[in-house]
Amino acid sequence: MQSDSIIKSIKLFLFDLDGTLYLGDRLFPFTQQLLKTIRTRGRRYLFMTNNSSKSVADYVKKLERLGISTTEQDFITSSQATVYYLKHHHPTARLYVCGTASLCRELEQEGFTVTDSLSQVDCIVMGFDTELTFQKLEDVSRLLLTRELPYIATNPDLVCPTEFGSVPDCGSVCQMIFNATGKRPLVIGKPSPLMPQLAMEKWGFTGEETAVIGDRIYTDIKSGLNAKTISILVMSGETTEDILSNSPDKPDLVLPDCSEIMRVLEDLRALEL
Repeated sequence: MQSDSIIKSIKLFLFDLDGTLYLGDRLFPFTQQLLKTIRTRGRRYLFMTNNSSKSVADYVKKLERLGISTTEQDFITSSQATVYYLKHHHPTARLYVCGTASLCRELEQEGFTVTDSLSQVDCIVMGFDTELTFQKLEDVSRLLLTRELPYIATNPDLVCPTEFGSVPDCGSVCQMIFNATGKRPLVIGKPSPLMPQLAMEKWGFTGEETAVIGDRIYTDIKSGLNAKTISILVMSGETTEDILSNSPDKPDLVLPDCSEIMRVLEDLRALEL
């Protein structure tokens, strides 16, 4: 099967989280065995998420609660990519962050000053803010309408999947800000190729050996296409058959969920025994 040959060629698996390996606080039943199988087959996986509401340390704790033992080295997040971008383009900027306290701490730990004093702000950072207030919306609108400042968003996701459906994500808030100001941010996370490129550079894999796996076409799959990796869409999260058929961006492979990856790798092991 073509799907089997594609999966067998992958040495670095870059997994989205929400809608791909779990939904909210519900781990998919195959996830633990899938990750174990990848490691026992001598391959590597990283968790690559656009969700900037949690720091890497928070994600480690969440996955441990769900039964997955992991370390900070197993993650690449949109907040990490945002730090990378800021250090290269605005290394001394004082930041107004429309994001969670966790995102603010992560930026401060990387040496940036986070301030809500509008006169001191050099750059605006928008994240997935599960602690959003109207004051933050007003502050960002005021800054964009009265000053010329770099305006950055960690990710463009319109919604974040949960056990009961979806909730508004960073992209939806950025759309509200656009409606008020006419300004759009520079987006750092998926679909930008930056996160998969950083992962491949860090671990020494090529695009032909790397796969981006996720449940969204406009972020996960587009990021893989932009980074020239293998792209695998799973239908366990946001994407429906209608969305897939109407999208101009097509993945290399479409699977019901990630359990098919586990099956192929386990079959490969049986053949090699």
